[in-house]
Amino acid sequence: MAAAETTEAQLGKLPEWNLADLYPGRDSPEITRDLEQSAKDASAFAKKYQGKLDGLSGKDLGQAIRDYEAIQDKLGRIMSFASLLYSGDMIDPEIGSFYQNMQERVNDISTELLFFGLEINRIEDAALDEKLKAPELAHYGPWLRDTRAWRPHQLPDELEKLLHEKSITGKSAWARLFEETVAGLKFPVLGKELSSAEALHLLSDNDPKVREAAAKSVGAVFGSNAKTFALITNTLAKDKEVEDRWRHFAKPISARNLSNFVEDEVVEALIAAVTSSYGDLSHRYYKLKAKWMGVTQMPYWDRNAPLPEDHDRVIPWAEAESTVLKAYGAFSKDMANIGKIFFDKNWIDAPTRPAKSPGAFAHPTVPSVHPYLLLNYQGKTRDVMTLAHELGHGVHQVLAGPQGPLMSDTPLTLAETASVFGEMLTFRAMLAAETDPVRRKIMLAGKVEDMLNTVIRQIAFVEYERRLHDARRQGELTPEKIGEVWMSVQGESLGPAIRFDDEYKWYWAYIPHFIHTPFYVYAYAFGDCLVNSLYAVYQDAEEGFAEKYLDMLRAGGTKRHKELLAPFGLDASDPQFWRKGLSVVSGFITELEAMG
Repeated sequence: MAAAETTEAQLGKLPEWNLADLYPGRDSPEITRDLEQSAKDASAFAKKYQGKLDGLSGKDLGQAIRDYEAIQDKLGRIMSFASLLYSGDMIDPEIGSFYQNMQERVNDISTELLFFGLEINRIEDAALDEKLKAPELAHYGPWLRDTRAWRPHQLPDELEKLLHEKSITGKSAWARLFEETVAGLKFPVLGKELSSAEALHLLSDNDPKVREAAAKSVGAVFGSNAKTFALITNTLAKDKEVEDRWRHFAKPISARNLSNFVEDEVVEALIAAVTSSYGDLSHRYYKLKAKWMGVTQMPYWDRNAPLPEDHDRVIPWAEAESTVLKAYGAFSKDMANIGKIFFDKNWIDAPTRPAKSPGAFAHPTVPSVHPYLLLNYQGKTRDVMTLAHELGHGVHQVLAGPQGPLMSDTPLTLAETASVFGEMLTFRAMLAAETDPVRRKIMLAGKVEDMLNTVIRQIAFVEYERRLHDARRQGELTPEKIGEVWMSVQGESLGPAIRFDDEYKWYWAYIPHFIHTPFYVYAYAFGDCLVNSLYAVYQDAEEGFAEKYLDMLRAGGTKRHKELLAPFGLDASDPQFWRKGLSVVSGFITELEAMG
């Protein structure tokens, strides 16, 4: 643990974000002003348009959407500020109260606007086609397309209003309970009390005793709180089952597929391609790594351990910034210039802190402001990759911003493309600069492990969610039963070269995606395989690839995956597409096997 203390001094000054571009503070009069104005605007909007959309001309409907968009931008700004503030400190009661109050106020205001999407979906296709001849409405064609995709699953207006109003005391409240519980946990590791982010970070420490102590502590602490996490999991799974049944979704995953605007069969093809590759990818690699570690079977806490010859140095923040921006710049100066703004203007919060949200994310906020990045930077090579990943999201969000509040958001599957592509650019640049064969082996192994975590592990998470949601339909699941589902999937996906001790059965409890966004996780595998195929096109491309790529990012949510990938000659509905992406990982493993 002494090494961890010296690491903090070696990182250099880590940036903390400045949220003043959203609001000066939670007590600022600007928030009160925007809440009051939004409430007035929403009330006036409802009075002007409710029950009248079908009779509007295309031009007037286009203006109505523009007015609606302006209100959504202001509400989004308020909630972005509250959410980011809360992410920085999840156990401060004042911040928690502010976050909840903002959710409640914004929910009340947005309830007045709920009629708008519902009425739009009741306009007949032929009538809407006629209205779309007006350029004012045609501009919003992609948003109308996506809104109307939910028509078969729309409930009567009063039910939709009830679900909307109750969400803050339902799903949102349970998610907040999860976040605050995790943030409040302390993990004793070799005499120190750590946060979950700090303890999980030690699973890639160079010292096997530190890795084991951290792993055991994570399992023990989550295990001692398993009853709470099981209650949260059971409640949210049942809540989803009830809503899915009312909305007539065929499978638990179907609602997520629709929100990603990707067909069920495309997702099933991805899942099938990955699960059938367990043996060739994860089983083969971990067998190889076990040999490097001098054993036939590794304990689970060595899965992401550094190789024996890897004395992973601490990478100062300034070097991480330079590495990522140079890699971006070698691909596109525009991309690097946008990325640099995040560093120059304090749009990044990098240090680990008690009660801070673990992990990392890029929050788009609203197009009238700019995105923010949250990291827990601790100087490992993987942390540099995480910076490259989240900065890719940030650049994407900036480029898509001109599409406006309603059309800048990208489906999760395509949102992960820019982030994973940013990672790949950074990795390839670092690998190309490395001449030491031992270091190259270490870097290549690290990349394979990251890809296995992104593809194999995330699809295994989807399998866990599928089995969990199916089992929950038969009745409430005990913490032990949830653990059994978790362990069965982990064994299948990671293979016989990994040994799982008993406390590992509680590791399902720390993963926030299961709570906040069920079935989110396949988006990572989608993005990784897509980027592998996209990068292969880039390597063979002539001039103009970078501009086509940036145009894809600029499209935001205006185009579906078929339209976006067509300029690159790629088609995600083709099963060969997924196999091509997975073959990149397989090729890296083969290269490592040849190194011995």
